[in-house]
Amino acid sequence: MHLIFLASLALALSAPSIAAAQTAANEIDTLRQEIAAIRSAYEARLQALEARLKAAEARPSSGTPALAVAPPAAPAVPASPAAPAGAGANAFNPAISLILSGLYTRSSRDPARYAIKGFALAQGAEAGPGTRGFGLAETELGLSASIDPWLRGATTIALHGDDAVSVEEAYVQTTSLGGGLTFKAGRFFAGIGYLNPQHAHSWDFVDNPLAYQAMLGTQLGDDGVQASWLAPIDRYVELTAKLGRGRGFPGSDSARNGAGRWSLAAHTGGDIGDSHDWRAGLSVSSAKANALALISTDAAGNISTNLFSGKTRVWIADAVWKWAPQGNATRTHFKLQGEYLRSTRSGSLEDDTGAVNDGRAVQSGWYLQGIYQFMPRWRAGLRAEQLDAGAGLKPRKTTLMLDFNPSEFSRVRLQLAQDRANFGAADRQLFVQYQMSLGAHGAHGY
Repeated sequence: MHLIFLASLALALSAPSIAAAQTAANEIDTLRQEIAAIRSAYEARLQALEARLKAAEARPSSGTPALAVAPPAAPAVPASPAAPAGAGANAFNPAISLILSGLYTRSSRDPARYAIKGFALAQGAEAGPGTRGFGLAETELGLSASIDPWLRGATTIALHGDDAVSVEEAYVQTTSLGGGLTFKAGRFFAGIGYLNPQHAHSWDFVDNPLAYQAMLGTQLGDDGVQASWLAPIDRYVELTAKLGRGRGFPGSDSARNGAGRWSLAAHTGGDIGDSHDWRAGLSVSSAKANALALISTDAAGNISTNLFSGKTRVWIADAVWKWAPQGNATRTHFKLQGEYLRSTRSGSLEDDTGAVNDGRAVQSGWYLQGIYQFMPRWRAGLRAEQLDAGAGLKPRKTTLMLDFNPSEFSRVRLQLAQDRANFGAADRQLFVQYQMSLGAHGAHGY
């Protein structure tokens, strides 16, 4: 009886311990299940991220040099291919970008009589410093969005200071063909040279170089189709081909069937260590013209208009080198950039009397510029440039700029230039510019 009592007492005392052990075992099983669920979710998320990385690597932007040293600047309309439809916040609504820009201009010579000696410019060409005094610079309204998993669309509408409105770009672009291949159709800047594909607000100076003004009408944009191929190798190699309508200088819209302009471009580049990277390329564009009005100014200031019919071919060699300590461009960095353009024109010129003359001409020009961010938010730049019009005429210009970037969405710039492009005394120019960005912030190209 005594033994039975002791056994019962021991069982009663051990019951809570057995229950506690059972509870602990249940908690351990629960924790194991939760850990397994977390691990499964993490692995699924990791696989999704890896898939997105592979898709991003197949896009054209993946082949650019890793160190893309870009100064703080008012953003462009988003230029990189967007995620498939439904994957982002703008799946059903386009990303909207508005670039506000204003300018004060002072020049020692009348801008209305601006000319580049030895070069014939198209009517209405955007050459020279523009109008004096205060005014609105080009304001850009951009919209961009994914259309579906295979296409994206973008447009840039330019609002000019004289209240004119123009469509700079409006195109559709493939996003998932694979193999580094991309097609684009619509209106857009040709992928030639270095500066040509860039919108004005992303330039490092207020204006484009003289060579672009004289030989490309400031910037070459056209309606057409373009194919780009990014080589699936470690080094950046990209080939681009475009067929266009031929709208705009140095071509003319002659309403013909087929293409009035074609262009080809090849670019390569890469990194040198952790602090340097580079890109270089060669491009060519050929355009047809039919009775294109060209305006020339002689040393006496006399203006003549000739009608050109024929072909113009422009070659461009471009190179860019960038430096940033260990790839960190936030505090200080330097960019050296240059391009050489050569234009060959063949055809006929008809003057205002109806006489037809030989319209052949070979002209060239170059610019070299350096941009140095010497401390956060502050940059200084110097650009030297010269043209060769033949007959001993060599227009040239030197420009100095200083800008302050309170953030990546705003910029204030001071620019001074001594312009010897025209006959006579040098034109001393002063610009004060502001640029402000509202809305979507897309990355600029290299």
